[in-house]
Amino acid sequence: MATTPVEVKRSTSAPPAPSDAWRSLRSEMDKLFDRFAGGLGMPSLERMFDMAPAAFIPMTVSRPAMDLTEDVSGYMLSAELPGVAESDIEVTVSGDLLTVKGEKKQETERKDADWHLSERSYGMVQRSLYLPEGVDRPNITAAFANGVLTVKLPKTAMAAADKPQKIEVKAAA
Repeated sequence: MATTPVEVKRSTSAPPAPSDAWRSLRSEMDKLFDRFAGGLGMPSLERMFDMAPAAFIPMTVSRPAMDLTEDVSGYMLSAELPGVAESDIEVTVSGDLLTVKGEKKQETERKDADWHLSERSYGMVQRSLYLPEGVDRPNITAAFANGVLTVKLPKTAMAAADKPQKIEVKAAA
């Protein structure tokens, strides 16, 4: 029997874990948006609306998808919380931080003559956002329907009236 040597290739490092790749992509996208917003004279997205530092949130907690819109009267935050019961949702404001928490508890049990199936699913979602200036904190409201939490963040009367104003430029005399 003949033996032929086979070259063994060794990699210098393991490829990054998928979660690290996604975290890196998210970080780069955040930097890109912050650079864009800064060029328009806007505060950074992290300051206005992004989550609290990840060091304060356990890694087992997922972040719900959220949309934030603004109109003349205020802001509206929509958070997707599928499978979470209304009684398991908590919305709090502490200083400049709005926090949305939810806990999903799902149990299924089926029995037949020959088998028994029992499934349990638990999970927690949490996301914290910094409130922009001018939010009327005592009048924040929240409603939940069809797996979507809607939080209305009205502007104070002064902030709502403080709209951008166009100044006419006239020729010098």
